[in-house]
Amino acid sequence: MGDWREKAERFKRPAMSDTASAITPEVVEQHGLSPEEYERVLNALGREPNLLELGIFSVMWSEHCSYKSSRLHLKKLPTEAEWVICGPGENAGVIDIGDGQAAIFKMESHNHPSYIEPYQGAATGVGGILRDVFTMGARPVANANALRFGRPDHPKMKHLVQGVVAGIGGYGNCVGVPTVAGETNFDPAYDGNILVNAMTVGVADADKIFYSAATGVGNPIVYVGSKTGRDGIHGATMASADFEEDAEAKRPTVQVGDPFTEKLLIEACLELMATDAIVAIQDMGAAGLTSSSVEMASNGGVGIRLKMDDVPQREEGMTPYEMMLSESQERMLMVLKPGKEEMARAIFEKWELDFAVIGEVTDTGRMVLDFEGETVCDIPLGPLADDAPLYDRPYLSREEYTQWAKITPMKNVPDSANVGADLLKLMGSPALASRRWIFEQYDRQVGADTLQTGGDAGVVRVHGTKKALAISTDCTPRYVHADPYEGGKQAVAEAYRNLCAVGAKPLAITNCLNFANPQRPEIMAQIVHALDGMGEACRTLDFPVVSGNVSLYNESKATGGGSAILPTPAIGGVGLIADYDKLTSIGFKNEGDAIYLIAPEFWAKPDPVRSHLGKSLWLKEVHGRDEGRAPPVDLLAERGAGQIVLKLIDEGLLSAVHDCSDGGLAVTLAEMALAGGLGADVTANEAYTPAQWWFGEDQSRYVITVSPDKVEAFNAIVAEGPESEAAALVGFTRLGTVRGDSLLGVKVENLRAANEAFFQEWMEG
Repeated sequence: MGDWREKAERFKRPAMSDTASAITPEVVEQHGLSPEEYERVLNALGREPNLLELGIFSVMWSEHCSYKSSRLHLKKLPTEAEWVICGPGENAGVIDIGDGQAAIFKMESHNHPSYIEPYQGAATGVGGILRDVFTMGARPVANANALRFGRPDHPKMKHLVQGVVAGIGGYGNCVGVPTVAGETNFDPAYDGNILVNAMTVGVADADKIFYSAATGVGNPIVYVGSKTGRDGIHGATMASADFEEDAEAKRPTVQVGDPFTEKLLIEACLELMATDAIVAIQDMGAAGLTSSSVEMASNGGVGIRLKMDDVPQREEGMTPYEMMLSESQERMLMVLKPGKEEMARAIFEKWELDFAVIGEVTDTGRMVLDFEGETVCDIPLGPLADDAPLYDRPYLSREEYTQWAKITPMKNVPDSANVGADLLKLMGSPALASRRWIFEQYDRQVGADTLQTGGDAGVVRVHGTKKALAISTDCTPRYVHADPYEGGKQAVAEAYRNLCAVGAKPLAITNCLNFANPQRPEIMAQIVHALDGMGEACRTLDFPVVSGNVSLYNESKATGGGSAILPTPAIGGVGLIADYDKLTSIGFKNEGDAIYLIAPEFWAKPDPVRSHLGKSLWLKEVHGRDEGRAPPVDLLAERGAGQIVLKLIDEGLLSAVHDCSDGGLAVTLAEMALAGGLGADVTANEAYTPAQWWFGEDQSRYVITVSPDKVEAFNAIVAEGPESEAAALVGFTRLGTVRGDSLLGVKVENLRAANEAFFQEWMEG
């Protein structure tokens, strides 16, 4: 590091205020900056930074804040549609849902903090994503989550699951926002680095959306919410590195949340938003006061000057370094119109929240911080934000990646000797076991607008209307690991399918891109090819990305931990139901209902090669084999199947709908039977082996039921033929009839007992 030390000598000047700590190579490394990045800091400043300035650069240039390894490839994702009001770049995405209303939503990660301190890590993840949404003027109406844990028999996993679930429930329940959707997976790859992805959806008037760009030289900058403490310092930097053996020592970097203060903050912000006082508003999330002030000033093309003495503090003797890097929760930064300060102060003091004018907008294009009468920081904003490092890291081609991952076609494909026994084993496995123990800890009905939880998507009414929003979180990491491109396509396609299954028109997605170390070419290959697949799926399905989050370095060297996580680009999908009376659920409804499979045409023209057992749950859980390739996704067929399902639902012809995913056709039928408390007589296509027909995980498929009095109308629509090129790729197969109390030779009550047993025994044991 001799080069930068020589340059630093040339740029040296007296240290400022209490930031006089020497900037050694060790200090630079502790702040997560490479020697080359520190060289860029020196060039940007024309001198050596003090410790405060170094800290600000370190958090703004962290992966968590700058996306320096992914920004180049995120540009591939489609972000526009006629119903998109605001795409990526703001606190959350905004889509038009008609009648002058907008849905605002985003998904965020809180992975590293949740592994270190599961309750507070998960709780503050929920708090942070709530703030991202109400910052833009929306009242939050629903939460969802996507959780990934390691082996249930790992010595730490029960503690992690209990803490995370309690944290999500504790925060969301207290704030009064229902948790209506989610998914929970288990895999050894998450032993040392669990994933906690939280999503919030809100509703606002489309003409009252608030943005973060600071404008108006001289306008006051206002701090509101909780006081600043020393919790969460270096949180963003910690989230941008993998875990060493000292993970527990990082506990002080985890934020501490207070949901009751968050509720007050929501109400106070929405009350102030009903006035004309706010010019710009930003949540203090990752990197706290640093990121919020830098982003507001950069987005507005202005400068910012803050007086650190005026920042509300809950601890004595705090330094500017601590104040700027703290990630204390329940805080917001605003730019107000001149003369509106006292009116705003009265609102926040009524809600018993701190309110302080801490600075002003300037025309300098710089961040200037004053403390105790001295200027302690003076940084140009360009290098902090728009000109942050951007890396085109090397990555393997798809062919090279397949060789590295040792993915080959399956050999000696097994069959099922007893379909019923295999189904019983699958339904009792951790992969498919009932999540009742989890969701019963979440308040799902608060607000009185929840129409459905569980099933294919959670659904909430748009208050005071006949509209409803459908919400789903989806990803199949084992597919993404086997083939990042096809796995990326499948994650988007499954979110699309889940929304169609409840009768919602899919509108847009948010994503939470969880990967390991991007400096490894094989991991960078996962990122690049998954984004390529996601982008193709979004374009074909007309399903744009409006917000998201990237979480890298999800791997662990901690004792008992594995290495890299499975690549997990989690998708949060949102769709609109025009009339919630047409909401469709998964449960069998009536004895005698006809059961059909809607699937790509090859199912009607038997092609056993296409019945996909590679990477299937059946292969893993029943035979202990993790082999084969991920199932391909025909996106046009996916679109066509969705169009058909939406038309049949709109015509009122379907009594139940469920998409086919993990575990294949047999599991889809079992979940419908459990939800409805009814069995079914179903038959297989003998052109396929029992394993292929019942447990293959081919994509773009739905199981539907039609009541006897509607079969004629159903057949008439089918006879009309497809209305689009995509729908022409899809066919119908009669599977059987809803009847009795058994499925595939297994009593429904036995399926239920197996399905409920895992969590009951694990948590009570």
